[in-house]
Amino acid sequence: MATRVQDRDAHEQVLSFHDPATGLHGVVAIHDRTLGPAMGGCRMWPYADEAAAMRDAMRLSRGMTFKNAVAGLPIGGGKAVIIGDPRTDKSEALFRAFGRFVHTLQGRYITAEDVGVSVQDMEWVRMETPHVAGLRGASGDPSPLTARGVFVGIQSAVRHRLGTTSLRGVRVAVQGLGHVGSHLCRELHQAGASLIVSDIHQDAVSAIVEQYDAVAVAPDAILGVEADVFAPCALGAVLNDRTIADLRVAIVAGAANNQLESERHAEALRQRDILYAPDYVINAGGIINAASELEGPYDRDRVLARVEGIAGTLDHIFGRAASEQVSPAEVADALALERLRAARRTAA
Repeated sequence: MATRVQDRDAHEQVLSFHDPATGLHGVVAIHDRTLGPAMGGCRMWPYADEAAAMRDAMRLSRGMTFKNAVAGLPIGGGKAVIIGDPRTDKSEALFRAFGRFVHTLQGRYITAEDVGVSVQDMEWVRMETPHVAGLRGASGDPSPLTARGVFVGIQSAVRHRLGTTSLRGVRVAVQGLGHVGSHLCRELHQAGASLIVSDIHQDAVSAIVEQYDAVAVAPDAILGVEADVFAPCALGAVLNDRTIADLRVAIVAGAANNQLESERHAEALRQRDILYAPDYVINAGGIINAASELEGPYDRDRVLARVEGIAGTLDHIFGRAASEQVSPAEVADALALERLRAARRTAA
């Protein structure tokens, strides 16, 4: 069922898996287990081919290592992707087959929800393996906590870049209105922000426009709108040479993973005086939530306090970046590497 692929971008393991009986086909990438078992959600997406799925899994798993390190969690970085359309290709049999594959990894990788995957899907996985989080009666759907972390992160960025403690009247352009994006819109609307939104699914756009008096724009227009904050909440690599030149915002702060097409684009944002909230710092609420299941009985108040601590982490990163005249992404990477190196020295 699995084939090992070695020496991939310093990953410990990259494994493809197939189950012809259920149509299951995907990749698990285990990047680093210095801090503990690799943990990261399972994404379901209609990738063009296995190579595209593997590239995404590897980028995402590396991001999880850095995310978990900066968040202070006792877990390493991993990710799973399943090739398929989550709107049409899901079944109990498929996710149970995925659970059986996860179980063969003997706890080296712990899965949970990500884009296109629900709590019910993880319940099916749980029927085959204990190495899963995001379950009913425990942490459940991570989306509201991810959105909460992004919301308090936007508050931090607004304080640093715009000099105000209120979001009333702040214009936020939200790209992607899935579970996290829609929850973020609710929080921003309640705080008095003005919303500009886009999504590839018109029904999602219509719902947000009706509920929160948002202004809708076409998906290919959202990156060029004039706003205070651009909040990417869809897929990655949205910040590149072309799109950064088009931005008319003061802040980029959103939930999407791997927002930068390459590391140099963090400096490109800084050169344009756009404050960037490193994606794996601001969107850590979901993994903070899921990882709490490893500690014992789920305590939502404790989890919420940790998620809201993302604002303090970003305050530190923004302050250090300003004093050192580097991008916040460079500071975040340094913080993650400092923790990983300290853990390796302790283990040596």
